[in-house]
Amino acid sequence: MSETLGFIGLGNMGVPIAANLLKAGFGLRVYNRTASKAAPLTAKGATVASSPADVAQPGGIVLTMLADDRALEEVCLSEQSFVERLGPGGVHISLSTISPVTARRLAEHHVKHKVIYVASPVFGRPEAAAAAKLWVCTSGPNGARKRAQPILAAIGQGIFDFGDDPGAANIVKLCGNFLVAASIETLAEMLTLAEKSGVSKKAVAEMIGKLSPLHSGYANQIAEQKFEPAGFRLTLGLKDVNLIVQTAAASMTPMPLASLLHDHYVSAVAKGRGELDWSAIALGVAEDAGLALRKAAG
Repeated sequence: MSETLGFIGLGNMGVPIAANLLKAGFGLRVYNRTASKAAPLTAKGATVASSPADVAQPGGIVLTMLADDRALEEVCLSEQSFVERLGPGGVHISLSTISPVTARRLAEHHVKHKVIYVASPVFGRPEAAAAAKLWVCTSGPNGARKRAQPILAAIGQGIFDFGDDPGAANIVKLCGNFLVAASIETLAEMLTLAEKSGVSKKAVAEMIGKLSPLHSGYANQIAEQKFEPAGFRLTLGLKDVNLIVQTAAASMTPMPLASLLHDHYVSAVAKGRGELDWSAIALGVAEDAGLALRKAAG
């Protein structure tokens, strides 16, 4: 029988990831601030913990899937945290997209309790998580990465190993999210150009889907202005773009397009679109071109 894991964070990504761990035969003790979100998992055999610390078993493994650096720090650095309870031989697998600086700081904190921190941020939206088709980037001490491998294999279709530096996987994840955000911006601009020029943006989106299947989903979302329900909220997109800009500044890497994306995301959140899918930055591109927006689109 597979070991029992701890799991903290049952949002749009956490629930399907945890469900796949149960499906793979792992036991689960889960925690979420809104306990009702655990219902689909308890029906499949998970046990609900009363606090983040209660998900941990000494020397065991805890996974976290939390929204941002602050949320992760809260569960790791608080008094009587799950890290302290894990203790010697314990492993923390962080699936979150966070700053590499935070990842390295948490790794140092974990060492004080003889716990090993493994960064394992994932690429993929909730539907990919449900299908166990995520792509996983991982970095951290070699022995812990090997111990994490069968767990990560149960939630994804491939694992990319970036070595011992606990911040490396998060740098790679930010690079990937920059590519996605830049692609959304490009799609928004080209579809707006088509519409302003009297060409059906839906027809162009269909063509893009044939030429580049990776862009199909976002192209159709933008063409149809279907930004709800959000697969990845615009506020989280802003969080990631902020991290990209900060990481670039720390390494003296000019990223002018990232700065442009930052301003577009700030504008979108300021206009009350934070709960829409992050592809809703396309609404601002359309507005700048003088196009009318559907009222339902935000």
